[in-house]
Amino acid sequence: MSFFKVAAATIGLAASLVSATHYEVTVGKNGQLKFDPEQLTANIGDTVTYKFFAKNHAVAQSTFDHPCQLQEHGIFSGFTPNQSPDVAAPTDFTITVTDTKPLWFYCPQQNGNHCQSGMVHAINAPAQGNTLQAYKDKAVGAPPSTPAVGTLPNGGLRKLHIDVGFDGKLVFNPNNVAELTGTVVEFSYLPKNHSIVQSSFDKPCQPLDGGFSAPFFPTQETTSGVTFEVTLKDNKPVWFYCAQTAATHCQAGMVGAINAPAEGANTFDAFKGLAAHAPPSTIPPNTPLGGALKVDGVLIPHIYNNVLDLAALSADWVNVVPAVGTELDPYLAGMAGGPSPKDYEWADTITQDGVDYLQVLLFQGNFIATLLIEGFARLTVGVWANQYPEAITQTLGSLAAQSVVRLRTYTDSLQHYKRELVKPCKYNLHMDSLDQWLQTVTEALSLSIGTTQDIIGLAAKTDEWMVTPLSTGLGAQSRMAAVISMMQSHIASPSPREPLIPFQLAWPHIARKYVVDGSCTESPAFGEMLPELQIVSENRASGRLVSVKVTLPQGTQGDRWLAWLGPWGTVEYSLVGADGVATAPTGLTGWVWVVLTTKKDVAARDIETVDASGIHMLWTTEQWTSPWAA
Repeated sequence: MSFFKVAAATIGLAASLVSATHYEVTVGKNGQLKFDPEQLTANIGDTVTYKFFAKNHAVAQSTFDHPCQLQEHGIFSGFTPNQSPDVAAPTDFTITVTDTKPLWFYCPQQNGNHCQSGMVHAINAPAQGNTLQAYKDKAVGAPPSTPAVGTLPNGGLRKLHIDVGFDGKLVFNPNNVAELTGTVVEFSYLPKNHSIVQSSFDKPCQPLDGGFSAPFFPTQETTSGVTFEVTLKDNKPVWFYCAQTAATHCQAGMVGAINAPAEGANTFDAFKGLAAHAPPSTIPPNTPLGGALKVDGVLIPHIYNNVLDLAALSADWVNVVPAVGTELDPYLAGMAGGPSPKDYEWADTITQDGVDYLQVLLFQGNFIATLLIEGFARLTVGVWANQYPEAITQTLGSLAAQSVVRLRTYTDSLQHYKRELVKPCKYNLHMDSLDQWLQTVTEALSLSIGTTQDIIGLAAKTDEWMVTPLSTGLGAQSRMAAVISMMQSHIASPSPREPLIPFQLAWPHIARKYVVDGSCTESPAFGEMLPELQIVSENRASGRLVSVKVTLPQGTQGDRWLAWLGPWGTVEYSLVGADGVATAPTGLTGWVWVVLTTKKDVAARDIETVDASGIHMLWTTEQWTSPWAA
């Protein structure tokens, strides 16, 4: 068994497979203006892949009432030219069925009026009433189809398949192709021993600085199951080659191009001609780079001790906000365990409160994602490499990727409603040591979970659609918090619920403690910037926090209390003495948040109305253990 097969078998990502059906639909096969089959009955989670034939077709989604017109935020494959009537194009398009409502599709090619000529398709069309035939009849009188050629894909996975070593020859197939931005390019390894390396036009057979590369993979299997995926971020030319020096593959013509100019000095043929006289080929020492290497669909993050450069690959995950419906980077989606939702079930409108909720979550999420990505990069290729077993490191990588997926919930929704995004700041991440980073992650996760709970309760009254996309992310965060807790030598779940943290307290805490001054001047403010709560000392006995001493702000008059925010439903108050000492409540366990207040007996969600300081996180104690425990 090859190294790759062993790696795939042992990697700790395997889970029980969800039962789902995959369908394949041909588009324009044998010169017919037809989808085959014309209609499908599919369940939630089923996938449908569209295969394109001559000459230039696409799949576009409309409403039943407006056939041949791309609906707002509708699914669209992009046009896919192909000269063959019976051999599918190397590019296909796959969608995932997210509900059982009818889906209506058509080919928007205006040359020949494909939609109006009956080239339509449906998923889960009713047997009566709004049937496929009724939709087809409506299409006959529809206005000219939209969208135009050149429109980018949306709502599905557009994938270009390139064989590496096609038919046993030193070729990529196809080796010269035009593609759309956002397309995932999947290279499939075939016999005998090839690699995939990006170059510049001027220096074929030499790796491009910052470009993608995938390692050599020896195989005799015609279906090895080994693939390498990269995503086209723009429509600029992409040049690549095989770095095998045996038989000088690159110099022998094993090169390829995507979006090469058809005319002029920098054509594919010109690139191939330069390669014929290039010096010996090289490949970067650390691979894979800039893409996702998979075996039978399982992500392989590092090969022969060469670790994936996550820092370079993830540089744009936070700073660059993709358009609504853009497919996730395949490596990111693989790390996270899945992509963004296909349908957020947005309401027709959003309240200003709802906009505020999304913006504060985005402000917080930008910080958390930056913190996690930087930490994971240090654990894989930086100063903390080899500190933990691979399974732990990859778990932390999943945590980082999932934080980015949650960011897309906020950015997709704000863009959908055409509201302002909150840009990332520059941060003091407080990660001088691995232990310090773990503590900052613990704090960040607690903030994220606590404020999300607060916002879910508020949004349920004003923007109910938010409840599901926000609440379904809490479980993953809590599980990750449990992993971090054990890494800090604490019990995985030291309390029965998470603290609820008013978002008006969380925003100032991040802004004051972690944001570099002046780096976020355009960000809206959500809460009052009060002085940080100064903990002078902690008094502990038998492992339990007994009391704390705090510094009271100068000029304080009247009583002050410490509000202890424990598991949801638990808010306790203790009077702060003249000496600054406050007793810790005895019933709390795990991590809690404390804040100085001017009044007591105020509900957790309303504490921001009586706060006199910023919030501070404290460890109380482990929960009790069984008297029979060893």
